[in-house]
Amino acid sequence: MLENRLADHNSPIQRLDPKIRILVSFFLSVAAALCDNLIIALGYLILSLFLTGLARLPLKALVKRLRPLFWFLLMIWVFLPLTFEGNLLFQYGVLKASSQGIELSAKITLKSIAILLTFSSLVATMRIGSLGSGLHQLRVPDKLVFLLLMTHRYIAVIYGEYNRLLRAAKFRGFKPGTNLHSYKTYAFLAGMLFVRASFRAKRVYHAMCCRGFQQKFHTLDVYPSNGLNYIFLCANVLAGFGLVVIELVFI
Repeated sequence: MLENRLADHNSPIQRLDPKIRILVSFFLSVAAALCDNLIIALGYLILSLFLTGLARLPLKALVKRLRPLFWFLLMIWVFLPLTFEGNLLFQYGVLKASSQGIELSAKITLKSIAILLTFSSLVATMRIGSLGSGLHQLRVPDKLVFLLLMTHRYIAVIYGEYNRLLRAAKFRGFKPGTNLHSYKTYAFLAGMLFVRASFRAKRVYHAMCCRGFQQKFHTLDVYPSNGLNYIFLCANVLAGFGLVVIELVFI
């Protein structure tokens, strides 16, 4: 999986405490999402690129993560300048593009890339156990942490079960199409998938209880308390807060 490849990559980011990385990613992402200035959005993008450099993310894996976002941004650039009201920038027949629409598209582009790079650098480079441990230290409810970890563990298993059910249907002559029979077949597949997933969840839970499970997961990763964590936290919070102050006071 892509997440595991990023988590196994050695970098200075990997030596930081998970809860610090979660806090920094959350703060910077919220600040970037709320900013309403093109220059400030560019500042958040530069900050996210700096974090990406610290994380030493492989370029191929990073491009693969950004590819779905680029398709979304392409739709933004195609439709938003042509439909947003504002000062006319150019016109070709019935097509009119406004400068405000282009500026808004640029803001969305910079902020979206900045947020994705921030999470890719700080959160996607964690192992799922370390992420759960960090969320637990931040007092996230245990049930939410448990749900996250079990979803990550068994989503591939449920997907494999769906493929087996679909193959069994095709062996019996099922050919997908846009007709009522296909819709009913997929509805039956979904229902059977939920039933089997429920039975599997009960068996797994009982097996875990037999092994002494007490509603908590533990990780063998140890992150000793040191000044580097707090320096990293303070530096990023001050950088993000500084951009907020510049936007509110000087722009």
